[in-house]
Amino acid sequence: MWRRRDGRDDRAGRAARPGAPGALSQCPAACRAVLRSAERLLHDLRVKDLHRSAKKFELMHRALGFAALATLTVIPLLIVVAATSPAPHSGLAGWVVYGMGLTGSSADAVTRLFSAPARVLGTSSAFSVLLLAVAGVSFAGSVQGGFERIWGLPAGPWHKIWRQAVWSAALIAYLYASATVGTVTHRGLAETMGRLAVAVVLGVVFFWLGLRFLVGGRVSYLAAMPGAVATTVGLAGLRVFSGLVFEPLIVRNAVSYGALGTVLIVQSWLIGVGWVIYAGQLFGRWFHDGWLRAWADKRRGPGEPGGQECIQ
Repeated sequence: MWRRRDGRDDRAGRAARPGAPGALSQCPAACRAVLRSAERLLHDLRVKDLHRSAKKFELMHRALGFAALATLTVIPLLIVVAATSPAPHSGLAGWVVYGMGLTGSSADAVTRLFSAPARVLGTSSAFSVLLLAVAGVSFAGSVQGGFERIWGLPAGPWHKIWRQAVWSAALIAYLYASATVGTVTHRGLAETMGRLAVAVVLGVVFFWLGLRFLVGGRVSYLAAMPGAVATTVGLAGLRVFSGLVFEPLIVRNAVSYGALGTVLIVQSWLIGVGWVIYAGQLFGRWFHDGWLRAWADKRRGPGEPGGQECIQ
């Protein structure tokens, strides 16, 4: 029996001490409560649903297909378009350098990878440009098919192919504006803030309106907004990751493998771009189904038409 000097029992004091066995016995209960709270939070956030959707969509497989099609169809078209541009940049290489956030010798390696503007214009014919345009439309059709699968939409009619052509032109305009905005601003803070503001605004607008236009308005403005924001944020994060990881890899591979090493890194970056674009739409669908739809239905009221928001 433990007693204090005054003769009273000291068991309550022992249980209250941090190192006493009673305090240790309470720790597992507290840990279980924290784990239950974490599980409840994950359940409320429906994280498993997002992971299940990405797995069912085969996100990585789609990203690989995106990179392959971009290399075979979009990049040659962008080379021709960049060669005809009067803007003072290094053709398509300037766009890739900006998108990847490269500087120094890594930027020089990417610049050497692509054809010079004069050579491109001298060897291009009207028929080859037409073939490149058709290839760009096929790339837009692949992206449209991915978006329709994410949002659970039936395939669009074949005679709406003009939407894919317009979307391809809008994609080129978006890339052009994002990569050349620095030429109309001064160097330093103004250029940095200008690039950031234009990239954010143009990215959100393009992926927001572009989704609705590509699928024929079958996704509402409200439903398309979270995916556009998530895609823009993801591309910004990919640019930071590319500057930290891909930039030294380009320098190292350019020395070890020559131009082939640079191609492999650019191809890996394109896989990341495809992953971000499709993952952004998966996040947008997940966020819409979990929160936006219920919020929109509550705002409309039970008696108003249109209780089902988009995706019909």
